[in-house]
Amino acid sequence: MQSLPAIASQKMAQIPSSPMARFLFCNPRIAWFWCIVRLYLGYMWLTSGWGKLMGYSIALGSFGEPAGGTWVFSSRGMVALQGFVTNALKQSAGPHPNVQHWYAVFLQSIVLSHAGIFAYLVTFGEVLVGLGLVFGAFTGIAAFFGIFMNMSYLFAGSISTNPEMCILALLLLLAWRIGGLYGLDRYLLPLLGTPWTRRLTPSRKEVLLSRL
Repeated sequence: MQSLPAIASQKMAQIPSSPMARFLFCNPRIAWFWCIVRLYLGYMWLTSGWGKLMGYSIALGSFGEPAGGTWVFSSRGMVALQGFVTNALKQSAGPHPNVQHWYAVFLQSIVLSHAGIFAYLVTFGEVLVGLGLVFGAFTGIAAFFGIFMNMSYLFAGSISTNPEMCILALLLLLAWRIGGLYGLDRYLLPLLGTPWTRRLTPSRKEVLLSRL
């Protein structure tokens, strides 16, 4: 049986992006728009996490007001998270539950049993995502973990602003190349580079220099 000829990697066909997608997600001229989206999402996450971290609000209109107590370095976070999980478990009953059975099992067996640990993860996760988005540092990574937390809340039956934040973060994740152009990514991304911009094999000059 005749075998199929091998195709060199450089000859493999690539499907190019549409001009509209390149303009929205790759063109530096539209970076100002993603800066606004990034700052909005960062503000939402940072104000939410800061209230859990310090116990008071830094949101516009309620700056300095009590935020229900800190979630870390006290038992308050465990109690608050236990209340959140208990409310989610109530929504897992009935013929058309808001919380799916598999996620209810996860909440009850894992999260509820380690509420203290998850209180720290939620608090510092929200703060770090907020800081990353506000300062434009590793925007794509921050947006990804923001989506992860939004989906976790949605799976637990909490709607609030999670759907709109999740959609905006998903779009920002697609625009990671320019999302942090007006931020620290302007310097971090060129400095660190990305894996797909580096050669997979060393050049002949590099091989010769390595033998010296």
